[in-house]
Amino acid sequence: MSYSSDEIVPDEKDWTWVLERVCPQCRIDVRSFPVETVGELIRENGREWSDLLAHAESCTERPRPDKWSLLEYSAHVRDVYRLYLFRLDLMLTQDGPSFPNWDQDETALAERYNEQDPNVVRVELESAADALATRFDAVSGADWSRTGYRSDGAEFTVDTFARYLLHDPVHHLWDVRSN
Repeated sequence: MSYSSDEIVPDEKDWTWVLERVCPQCRIDVRSFPVETVGELIRENGREWSDLLAHAESCTERPRPDKWSLLEYSAHVRDVYRLYLFRLDLMLTQDGPSFPNWDQDETALAERYNEQDPNVVRVELESAADALATRFDAVSGADWSRTGYRSDGAEFTVDTFARYLLHDPVHHLWDVRSN
C-alpha cells in the first residue's frame, strides 16, 4: 500500500535527549565517538544514503502514513546537512548565535520532496555531506566549546551540536531500513 505525500505526520519530539543516552530505536550512542571523527562519519552516512538511492527499485512509496519515502528522507537529510553547515558557520563566526527556526515538515511539503529527481537528490546529498564534513574537519581546540542556541532556547556547543546532528541521518537510515 502506498501513502500520500500530501500530508505529513509532524514529529514534535525534542530529540536532545540523544546527547545523554543511547537511542533505543537506531541504537546510536552519540557519546561513543571522538568528536574529531564527525567529519568522516558524516561522509560515510552520505555515501550510505547515496547507495540506497542509487539501488532502490522504488524510492517514492511511503510504507506507512507516519514514515516518509526513501526519497523524502534523502531530501530531508540533504537539507539537514545544508542547514547544519549554515548553523555551524554561525557558531564559528558569531558569539552565541540564535538559529532561525526551521520547520522540516513545512519544507518537505513546500519543496515537494517526493517529486524531486532521485539522482539529483543523491548527488546533492553527497555534496552537502562532504561540505559539512569538511567544515567539521577544520574545527579544533576551543572552537569545539563555542555555543549556539536553537529557537526553543536549547543550547549547544559545537561538540554537542555535532553529536546531536549525527543522530538525525543515522536514525533516518534506521527509519528507512526498518520499514
